[in-house]
Amino acid sequence: MKRFEIFIHSFSKIMANLQIRELSCRQSQEKHRLEGIAVEATKIVEDEVRGLIRRRGIDPSRHAAELRRLIEAAVNDYADRALLGAVPSLGHAELARQLVFDAVAGFGVLQPYLDDPNIEEIWINSPTEIYVARQGKTELTPLRLTAQQVRDLVERMLKSSGHRLDLSSQFVDAALPDGSRLHVVIPDITREHWAVNIRKFVAKATRLEHLVELGSLNQQAARFLGAAVTTGLNILVSVATQAGKTTLVELFVGEYRYT
Repeated sequence: MKRFEIFIHSFSKIMANLQIRELSCRQSQEKHRLEGIAVEATKIVEDEVRGLIRRRGIDPSRHAAELRRLIEAAVNDYADRALLGAVPSLGHAELARQLVFDAVAGFGVLQPYLDDPNIEEIWINSPTEIYVARQGKTELTPLRLTAQQVRDLVERMLKSSGHRLDLSSQFVDAALPDGSRLHVVIPDITREHWAVNIRKFVAKATRLEHLVELGSLNQQAARFLGAAVTTGLNILVSVATQAGKTTLVELFVGEYRYT
């Protein structure tokens, strides 16, 4: 009798766990379904905003305030239609506004990482392997793109630089509008995917004395380096990747100009 009770208890626990897993699976599926609807809705608003921009002849890169007003009106209009059941629900309106702005005036899904002051570098090794360097540490992002989306992003980034990528020019090094450096390599140089690297321009210090204030350099070293720069001595900078070589050289230039 006791064994039977133990069996019943164990069986009940197993069934309860199965029910919990099934519920969790359903909740996850519903979450993905709602996210998919929100993405579809945001894309509809984005297309409407792009149409308004073309008709009014607005340059998104130069008229950010006007673009935000257009997006605000488009999102509000869409939300009214969604209440009537004419279109899918938009979800979080504020997030939708920012996503549309980033897609139209910025670099889409990469824009939040470009705007983050703690991120120094972005790599796209493949459409499903996108990394960032945040305060010196490398992180894999949750972004998942298609090969076409990567190509579209690169073409948008290169639009203002005058550079191009094709079979005759499979490597490009260009500057983004904010001063960040863009490096792109495509097959056959790479094995399969387009490889993208963005080294952000992060201006945290402009003089050697600022490094002293930040605790990155002591006063004696700052004076020595400053004197070496102003007297024209040769200086070799050799440190690990992402340790700040470019920043230090820029500070040397700033020190020379200041004096």
